[in-house]
Amino acid sequence: QVQLVESGGGLVQVGDSLRLSCAASGFTFGAYKMSWFRQAPGKERVQVAVINRNGGNVYYSNSVRGRFTISRDNDKNTVYLQMNSLKPEDTAIYYCAAAREVFGRDLGADFKTFGRGIQVTVTS
Repeated sequence: QVQLVESGGGLVQVGDSLRLSCAASGFTFGAYKMSWFRQAPGKERVQVAVINRNGGNVYYSNSVRGRFTISRDNDKNTVYLQMNSLKPEDTAIYYCAAAREVFGRDLGADFKTFGRGIQVTVTS
């Protein structure tokens, strides 16, 4: 079955960096686009970054563009989120998500499979 396991979260200070990893199994990783979502306390889960199946097309939300970088290693079935210049408002549970890439569909659409999530806390 599809399994997504996030790692790399933790407690950091403003301005620090973290790299999240998501190890995927149970599906053909190279056929799937991957995404990171986050959910802050009391708020809805929102998409922050997406990468297509070969890594050639990426998308970032306005809130993280220029600070976060999504990447993937198809040999290791892993997607990453490098987070730099972290701010208190980046505090959230971060979720990895997968969706089969379909020609003509929006890059950010169709994500229904999520990992359990990992906590990132940024203190000032």
